[in-house]
Amino acid sequence: MKKSLGAKTLLFPTPVLLVGTFDQAGKPNLMNAAWGGVCCSQPPCVAVSLRKATYSYAAIGARNAFTISIPSETQMQAADYLGIASGRDADKFAASGFTPVKSTLVDAPYAAECPLILECRLLHTLEIGLHTQFVGEILDVKADNAVLAEDGLPDILKIRPLVFDTGHRSYFGIGNFLGQAFSVGKKLGR
Repeated sequence: MKKSLGAKTLLFPTPVLLVGTFDQAGKPNLMNAAWGGVCCSQPPCVAVSLRKATYSYAAIGARNAFTISIPSETQMQAADYLGIASGRDADKFAASGFTPVKSTLVDAPYAAECPLILECRLLHTLEIGLHTQFVGEILDVKADNAVLAEDGLPDILKIRPLVFDTGHRSYFGIGNFLGQAFSVGKKLGR
């Protein structure tokens, strides 16, 4: 029998997303946002949900753009800092050791050291409650050559992205390859 835990934000795994924005004065900022993920295939889109109190909230609306930098396991401490500090009070790029790079496609910066980058144009916003969901159309994905597989696509085991345990507020890495999606289940349909 399963035990009821109530209505909670317990979804596993949750990606660690570093949201890049420029404030009204043009200062680059990064924030750690765990409430997000892919939300559409065509057009390719990603969604992030932010509280109005965050420094990045107004910046996304003002610039109609944001980036997503995917940090590696080795960048855990810097990524965590980006979720603790506010861009109102600190230069989070400088303090975290990340280097801001201005996107050539959207009006937002990304972290040069992160292995995978999504450059997004704001497509929709949805007021949900405490959070507003920002849907960004992915205009380009940039990846370090070192994290690409032979087929030219990013290799999750080379990226080694951080994931967030929403229940215990902890970070984890990615485990081993288990099987090919949309393939391993075919035997059950016969």
